[in-house]
This record gives sequence, structure tokens and C-alpha cells, in this order.
Amino acid sequence: MKSNRNDNIKINLSLVALISTLLFSTKAVVADPIKQGETVKETQTSGLTAQGSDSKEVIPASQTDKTTTANSTPAPASPYYAKVGDMFVTWIDYNYEYSLEARKKFYHAKPAESVVASFQRQIGDTLVTNAMLVQEAKRRNLKPDEAFVKQQLDQFEQKFSQNPNWAQSRPRVLPILTERVKNENLRDKLEKLVRNVPSPTVKELRKYYTIHPEKFTSPPQPRVAIILLRVDPGAPDTDWQQATEQGKDLVKRLRAGESFADLARQYSGDVTAKDGGDMGYLHEGMLPGLPAETVSKLQLGETSDPVSLMEGIAIFRLVDRQPSKVSSFKTVQDRAKKLWLAEHSENAWNSLLDRLKKNTPVQVDESHFLPLSTTTADKPVESVGTTKPKP
Repeated sequence: MKSNRNDNIKINLSLVALISTLLFSTKAVVADPIKQGETVKETQTSGLTAQGSDSKEVIPASQTDKTTTANSTPAPASPYYAKVGDMFVTWIDYNYEYSLEARKKFYHAKPAESVVASFQRQIGDTLVTNAMLVQEAKRRNLKPDEAFVKQQLDQFEQKFSQNPNWAQSRPRVLPILTERVKNENLRDKLEKLVRNVPSPTVKELRKYYTIHPEKFTSPPQPRVAIILLRVDPGAPDTDWQQATEQGKDLVKRLRAGESFADLARQYSGDVTAKDGGDMGYLHEGMLPGLPAETVSKLQLGETSDPVSLMEGIAIFRLVDRQPSKVSSFKTVQDRAKKLWLAEHSENAWNSLLDRLKKNTPVQVDESHFLPLSTTTADKPVESVGTTKPKP
């Protein structure tokens, strides 16, 4: 999770964008998410697609409205994208979120319709999940931090006080902003609460250590020597060919028994030349792609063929290899605790999300979305994630 300071910055930037949009709109307009940046006439929800663990039926809006109880959130006057439990996600919420994420994902590119169709549903899934989390926070009697909410709203009041449209738009905009900041804060509180799992006992840590030896095993460490015949990257092909032929000659001499260290001191242009080309024991990832691949194929004491690198022609020798080693529990106990907490925290959060998605009735209106292609519908869509609701 990010720090409160970073969260505040994100909230500020998001709300500034929202306020700027609302200030210059005479009313809450339902924008067509298929055509970004354009507005169309207000549309009526012709139907809501029921989404639950199994259901996919189309429920007329008139019927769903009748299910609202006295304790439910009143349905908004304008059409809404989704009803999540007793909470409504308006098309204003949807289009704001879509515009924000589309700018980051596509920038000025014009994605294919199949990509847009999938992305529209990703945004919808995110907003539905966020609504579930807000309701769960309220069910647990979590309350927004009123001081934090006031601080955020005061900042926006101050920022837009000189805007000529602010006084007229304030009565309409302020309730929207207030609700968004409160919901953001509720989700933060819920996530912090759920992820705050109890610390493990030593017995639990030992069990975790035993079950996951791969997390505490150091990979094999090769000890490598190199001879580098330097060639300028911009040199003509004849220079590269000459270095390659010299490399082949050195390999013959090395395989005939001459000292790698002596030849490295004489011919190598690498910084290790003074040490006979000895690079020491290397951790995984210290060598880039081709050198790492070359060394991985060598047997102990074997010399490679010349390899063409950006810096020139290289010859490698595998001098030694330390085998992989499982660290003792005592030396990794602190790291084991961090890994255990991170894993259980993530599991607790995902478990909550799974439970909410299984038990929360959801009705969505996808009538404004582009149709999913057959191939797209058959494939899992990359999730936008359960991001904090953008204020």
C-alpha cells in the first residue's frame, strides 16, 4: 500500500480533473464511452444484465427499480451503469473512470474495437468491485475520517474559489466530491484492516520455511574468467573479423593448455585483465543475456568459443561453481516473517474480494459497450485491478 502522502496526492490530482470537468458542464451528461471526449444525448437504460455467480439474464430497469427497499440507496435520477447490492454506480462515475484510465493506457493511440470492448468491461468490473468494498466497509461500521475529508474538500474549495463557474457549480459538485473522498477513505481503512494479519509464531515460520525451501535457497554461483578483445562498436567489419580470428586462435591455445590468466593479462581489454581475467563468483543476474547463456552451457574448467558482444569479442572460462545452498532458518527468520506476512496479507485481501463477488448481487447495463468479439469473449481479460475508487 502507498503512503498516506502519496494517496493524498493521487486523490488531489483525480479530483482536480473531476472538478474541472464538472465546472464546465452545465449538467451531468451521460457520455458515450465508445467515443471518448464526445457527449451524446442522455440515454435510457433499456436493460440491466444480472451478474452473479451463475446468472446472465437481462432484467428490465423497471423491474430492478422495484426491488429497492426502504433501507437501500435511492436510485439516481439519471441512468446508472450498475446496481451493486444497494449501491448505484452512475454513468458519470463510469465515464470519469474510463476517461482517466483510457488516457493512461492508450494515450493518443486508437486501439482496435476489440481492445476497447474489453477495456470498457475492465473499468466496469473495477467500479463494481470498489462499490462492494465501500459497502463492506460500512457493514463493518467503519467511518470516514472527517478531518481528512474536510482537509481535502477545503483544498479544492481554495483551489477553485477564483473560478468563475465555481459558485454556480458548487452545490452540485460538492456532494459528488464529498462522497468520492469518503468512499476512498473507507476503502483505505478497510484494506488496512483486512491486510493487518497477526504476526506468525516461530512454529508457523518454521513450517513456512520447511514448505518453501526455494524461497531460502541461494542459486549456484559460477566463478568466471574472461578475455575481452575490445573492438569499437562503430569499427568496420574488417576489425571485427580480425578480432574474431584472434579469438579463435586464443581458444586453440587455451584448449592446448596455455594459462588463461597469462593470456588474459596479455590480450584482454577488460578491467579484470590484471587479475588474469578472474571475475570472481557471480550472483544470478550479474551477467547479461548472451554471456550468461554461454557460461551456463560450460562444464567446469571448459573454455567457450569466441562470443561477439557490443564491446568486442569475448572468451569465457568456467573456473568453479558453488552449488545452490539452503540458508539456515536462523539466518533467514526475519525475511521469512516478511514473506509470510506479505503472503497472508494478500491472501486475506483476495479472500475478501472473492467472498464479496460471490455474495453481492450485481446488475450492470452494458448496452453502451462495444460488443465483445468471439475470440475476446473466450479469453480472460487482463484486470484493471481493484484500484481505489478515483475521486
